[in-house]
Amino acid sequence: MITANDIDDAARRINPHILKTPLIRSNWLSECCGGDVYLKLENEQHTGSFKARGSLNKLMWMQENKISKMPVTASTGNHGLGFARALDLLDMKGKIYLPTTAVDSKVEAIKAYEAELEFYGDDPYTTEMHAHKMAEQNNQIYVSPYNDEQIIAGQGTIGKEIVDQIKTADNVLATVGGGGLISGIATYLKKAWPDVTIMGCQPENSPEMSVSVQAGEYREVESKPTLSDGSAGGFERDAITYELCKKLVDAFILISEEEIEDAIRQMVRHHHKIIEGAAGVAVATVCKNPEKFRDQTTVIVICGANISMDKLRNVLA
Repeated sequence: MITANDIDDAARRINPHILKTPLIRSNWLSECCGGDVYLKLENEQHTGSFKARGSLNKLMWMQENKISKMPVTASTGNHGLGFARALDLLDMKGKIYLPTTAVDSKVEAIKAYEAELEFYGDDPYTTEMHAHKMAEQNNQIYVSPYNDEQIIAGQGTIGKEIVDQIKTADNVLATVGGGGLISGIATYLKKAWPDVTIMGCQPENSPEMSVSVQAGEYREVESKPTLSDGSAGGFERDAITYELCKKLVDAFILISEEEIEDAIRQMVRHHHKIIEGAAGVAVATVCKNPEKFRDQTTVIVICGANISMDKLRNVLA
């Protein structure tokens, strides 16, 4: 199982190639809840998303361990973009499978790199299973966006940075899809701050992890369309993130599409920052439940900025 030491190792590997993103106080959210709310701005990371961390850690780990098989992955966009950047940095060959429904702006960004692309399926889970199958058939290594210890450790470096940037926090909020982000962050923070409350934030339209954790077993949940495309879809039945979320996530909060939209608008209004739907899910959690955060220090992980122009235009309108 992944440990804080694995995350320290990941930080050593990737720090020369990633940004230590800012942690800023949000006067707006602090006033909203009567506490101190800070934003960890992974929307300002390379590729516009925290996913730049895990992909790079995985591929650098492969090089360290002299693993020569070609890496392949599946992605709705952000993981693929981080993966493509890492391939370029390390002069490696790799392939990315994307669903046909992937956001155009994210696909265009991936195409700026030289990774091989293939579209398959109309939902993330179908694409993921196909990429698994192709990797097995072609003697390649499948790099999961979340179900991988090195990926989780890379995302966990965000937790390490938070500890360096603030003395302590009562709550840390992160959006959950497959669970890689919150698993890594929680692994590090629960060791550094044993009393911290870790909250997983999910859209009501795609809540598979929270439903499964609360049921005490894997539950397949049909996802509906959501602005939080970066966290949409299910996770693998045997995903290590499921056990990590059961162990480390103290509470889950579900957020409506209207609340996600409003969070995106308010981030533009109060912070002049563009965020994607998945980041809006975490921001909306404080707005929805201000009494939970009164007189406490809360950190929200702003996971990414990669929203399409059409979606942003519609939200702002």
